[in-house]
Amino acid sequence: MGATLNGLLFYVCAAFSIIHLAHSQNQQGFISLDCGLPSNESPYNEPFTNLTYISDASFLHSGKTGTIHKDLKTHFMKPYTGLRYFPDGIRNCYNLSVMQDTKYLIRTVFVYGNYDGLNASPRFDLYLGPNIWTTIDAKLSGPGMAQEIIHITRSNILEICLVKTGTSTPLISALELRPLPYDTYITRTGSLKYVDRIYFSNSDQGVRYPEDVYDRAWSPFLPVEWTQINTTLNVVDPHKDYNPPQDVIKTAATPAIASEPMTFSWTLDTSDDETYAYLYMADIQKVRNNDTREFDIIANGKVEFDPYSPMKFEVEVLFNRVPLKCEGGLCRVQLSRTRKSTLPPLMNALEIFQVIEFPQSETNQDDVIAMKNIRDTYGLNKISWQGDPCVPKQFLWSGLRCNVIDVSTPPRIIALDLSSSGLSGDIPLFIQNLTQLQELDLSRNNLTGEVPEFLAKMKSLMLINLSGNKLRGRIPQALLDREKEGLKLTLDGYLRTCKSCKKKFPVVAVVGASLSSVAIIITVVVLIFIFKRKKPSISKGIKRSSLELKNRRFTYSEVKDMTNNFQVVLGKGGFGVVCHGFLNNQQVAVKVLSQSSTQGYKEFKTEVELLLRVHHINLVNLIGYCDEGNDLALIYEFMENGNLKEYLSGERDGSVLNWPSRLKIAIESALGIEYLHIGCKPPMVHRDVKSTNILLGQHFEAKLADFGLSRSFLVGSKTHVSTTNVAGTIGYLDPEYYQKHWLTEKSDVYSFGIVLLEIITGQPVIDQSRENSYIVEWAKSMLANGDIESIMDPKLQREYDTGSSWKALELAMACINPSSAERPNMTRVAHELNECLEVYENLTKRRSQDANSSKSTGHSISFVSDTPSAR
Repeated sequence: MGATLNGLLFYVCAAFSIIHLAHSQNQQGFISLDCGLPSNESPYNEPFTNLTYISDASFLHSGKTGTIHKDLKTHFMKPYTGLRYFPDGIRNCYNLSVMQDTKYLIRTVFVYGNYDGLNASPRFDLYLGPNIWTTIDAKLSGPGMAQEIIHITRSNILEICLVKTGTSTPLISALELRPLPYDTYITRTGSLKYVDRIYFSNSDQGVRYPEDVYDRAWSPFLPVEWTQINTTLNVVDPHKDYNPPQDVIKTAATPAIASEPMTFSWTLDTSDDETYAYLYMADIQKVRNNDTREFDIIANGKVEFDPYSPMKFEVEVLFNRVPLKCEGGLCRVQLSRTRKSTLPPLMNALEIFQVIEFPQSETNQDDVIAMKNIRDTYGLNKISWQGDPCVPKQFLWSGLRCNVIDVSTPPRIIALDLSSSGLSGDIPLFIQNLTQLQELDLSRNNLTGEVPEFLAKMKSLMLINLSGNKLRGRIPQALLDREKEGLKLTLDGYLRTCKSCKKKFPVVAVVGASLSSVAIIITVVVLIFIFKRKKPSISKGIKRSSLELKNRRFTYSEVKDMTNNFQVVLGKGGFGVVCHGFLNNQQVAVKVLSQSSTQGYKEFKTEVELLLRVHHINLVNLIGYCDEGNDLALIYEFMENGNLKEYLSGERDGSVLNWPSRLKIAIESALGIEYLHIGCKPPMVHRDVKSTNILLGQHFEAKLADFGLSRSFLVGSKTHVSTTNVAGTIGYLDPEYYQKHWLTEKSDVYSFGIVLLEIITGQPVIDQSRENSYIVEWAKSMLANGDIESIMDPKLQREYDTGSSWKALELAMACINPSSAERPNMTRVAHELNECLEVYENLTKRRSQDANSSKSTGHSISFVSDTPSAR
């Protein structure tokens, strides 16, 4: 529709007014790479924009450098006169460190400039991570080409790859990343691919940084049937989010014939594509008091916004919250004056984008980090080891085999073959982070040191080949035990001879050790005799073992006193009742076992023994217990605000937990579960994680409670505990545990995922009145629509941000993955929840920095429905 991005970026004759250089702006977060720039010439300030560019040499491991033909250099800005080209390999990738969950404008620039003297314009593909972005065809784009998208990063690494598709050589001139405010350019799904960005003026000057603080490139454009108006007065931007430059909004266009509508159109790649339009409006014309400017906004023949009057010398951004689809890919929007309007419609500037989906998930980040650490440790310069290790499949790293289930599931590395790769030194610890690895071949290298014991702890490994190296020492017994269980272990013969060899010790040491052993045995025998003499008799009622730590033991009479004879009942359950009480003027909760509970004592004993040995700020504190005949009770600290379920269901006097409070409760609960999994020795599985077992203190601090079903893991080679009976609560039960009776820490992760869904949605776990009664199926059906508002708890009244809410929802869905192996561990869960809270708090902080900014960025053209967007 307007001047191209290419023309704006490349030619100095259409460049930018140098008088603006005095406007110093902050380039924080900007990444500006001059591709092919020698390292000794980096950094430098580009003279027209005053942007600081650096060499790309440290961001990739391949490519050669060149410069465009000398006769063309005067026509281009300095960053676009050099280039990096890639004659070797199929895929060559830039690896950029970015801020996770941050919205970036990403711009790539390509100028062939006959650098090789062949006059052969290249054609190749451009990828963002494992997904194709676009095809670069220099023959179609004239002297140069730029591609731009707005994209939210999913990790702290962003990879941009150039892929050879024919005989020509891929090249790149510049790579530019600019962070944008998170609450701008919001989409339901996908990223935004640049179509047009114009301001209505007959000027020949483009606008970029520093006038545009986000370094968007604005092209001047004025159709012949429109006329330009402008002002020298300042135009106010009350929202400070999209931040259009003054040079862009101080000029506008109206139809040359005042009665005619303003019509603009654009073409999408296909009829199935979706688009977003951003209209910048400010009435900059001085008019008579009785004049009115009012018009309808009509999209594809349908009135979508009526009527609209632009503000006087104050800019607003109109945009469609729901993407627009256009018949045949041709989109048409009209601004048509109403009958009561005395003035024609007006528009200052326009941005148009096409939705682009990047469906393929990146390889599991832990696997990626492990592989890059292995690569860097050994200095491996394999040309194929660039970009995502597993996907797309045609670019699989040599020596790897991956498990790729579908595009939405992160692939996992299951085989690593580094045989005959010239490796030297020790076997690196990073290998153990490939937690799904089944085959490891490090044969025929120069590896030294001992065979590491961590290999035995990699439960998925079925084949290890370490032959043809210079390893020494004994083979870890745990690894030999794994071999007996079916692990195929290939080693050099000299290591095999050490299977039963013993280290030689001096005779004195052996004798000393023997004497010490005798002394220890005698001591143990004496202690056993003493304890047998002191062991109390077992009551004839319920068979039970003695509970230790008598200083926490209370008599039944004391329990009755502290509860005022069980006067105030806080709750009831299968165990019995929970009563309110006082102990030394301190509020307590007393859980009293019902004598009719058949499994009561077993769970009572489990809970007491666990809570007497574990201490964590996010686990409920056991003050004491009563074990007197058939009278059993547990005395806990009192949690003033009850349990999480009461607040989510509205049972707590209608009080509503806000979004950051919910995230904090989720984080603290996750930390409590994480402590059970990795902080306890032996580790524990709770087995009954649910919202009623998450208690809230005076300041809504969360603590996990009810450990009666908890189980310990044996330290060793087992990855699970086999249970005869499945225990837990319907709706929260791990389906894999239910089917196989295999209990793992990932069973708790599943249950926590259900709790997280409750926190996000406010929905009951099972609701027969819903079409999908189970919350998991309900959430999946809602996700299919991509509408975050229909998923979020309506009691929040939209007081949340889409960034942290989507991230939390995606985490919940990962926790309830049917395959326990694909679920994150609780350490990862707690970490990602913290990131959710950081996203929310950073956004809140940015908003509060501008007291005049409003919650909404402007009006929205409601092409389909007026609902908050997903990202």
